[in-house]
This record gives sequence, structure tokens and C-alpha cells, in this order.
Amino acid sequence: MQLWVGLGNPGTQYAMHRHNVGFMAADLIAEVHGFAPWSKKFRSLVAEGRIGRNRILLLRPKTFMNDSGDAVQQALKFYKLDLGALTVFHDELDLAPFKVKVRVGGGLAGHNGLRSIDAVFGPDFRRVRIGIGHPGPGRKDLVTPHVLGNYAKSEMEPLSDMLAAIASEAEWLADGDDARFMSEVALRQKQPD
Repeated sequence: MQLWVGLGNPGTQYAMHRHNVGFMAADLIAEVHGFAPWSKKFRSLVAEGRIGRNRILLLRPKTFMNDSGDAVQQALKFYKLDLGALTVFHDELDLAPFKVKVRVGGGLAGHNGLRSIDAVFGPDFRRVRIGIGHPGPGRKDLVTPHVLGNYAKSEMEPLSDMLAAIASEAEWLADGDDARFMSEVALRQKQPD
């Protein structure tokens, strides 16, 4: 079994924030792959299903970003999974909007959800970094409003395309072929309607 965690903040007022793109990815993966309905467990919403030959537990912590590590720790401990089973989907300021990159380990870039997970497990977990872009170099004052701001109407189509690509190509990720996953997501996003 693998544990895939979408990071975000619970509550309808946060639903369209850039910071919640991890939740959005988890929701669409569950929908596209016919996962069981979401239920409450581990201070989170969880949905279980299969992607290809892999059993996946999707987790959306209801703890707010700053305490995501606790929810992740509860789920890993309950299922006796090691850190190699964990994949975290999160927003990334240092990537262009709608770009998707996967890597194991790395810095925290001021992300409180990653910081919370890192505090429990250290940095060596797989991350699906979903680009939200930076509001401007040297403009730290704009970072919080950007991250905690809603996607603009003009961003809805590329956002939908990117999330659909992530969900559609998730089998590569489940199989551990991160390079193929990134390549297929990028190709799918470039295709005309």
C-alpha cells in the first residue's frame, strides 16, 4: 500500500486557494480512479482504491497545514508503512504555474505543511510539486496573499487541465516511474483540445 497525501486547509473558504492544490489533486485522483467514498480517519479524510496494480490510500489532513505531519504519522503507523510509501502533493512557489515536478527530499521553501511532515520524518519523502508561481522576486509581502489567494478565473482552464493530467497519468507515479509521470503530464498539458 502507498499513502498519497494532498496538502491543503480544510473548509470551503479555502477550497480554491493556491495553497489547496494538493487537496484538489487528491480529489480528482479519487474521482478518476473510482476510489471508495471519503471517510474520517487519522484526523483526515481518507479514500482507498487502486491505481493499476497498486493499492493507494489518499489522505487529506483536516489539521490545517501546520499540523499535517501528525495526520501523516498516524496513517503510516496504523498501516505499518515506511517513508518509501509516502507521496505528498503540494503547492510550490518556485515552479511556474501548472508545472508538475516529482522529487524525493529537498528543502521546505517556507511551506508549513512540508515543514510539519519534515519535523516528524525528516526530508526524504517523495513530493509531487505543483507550481503556483512566485508573485515577484524580492516581494515577500506578496507571497502570503498569493499563496492564500483564490485561483483567478483565467487560471481555471489550465488548472483543470493540469489536475486532469495528474489524475490520468497517476499510474506511472504509483508504479514508481516519476520521470515518465512528469513527461506524460507535461505532454498531456500541451495537447490542443
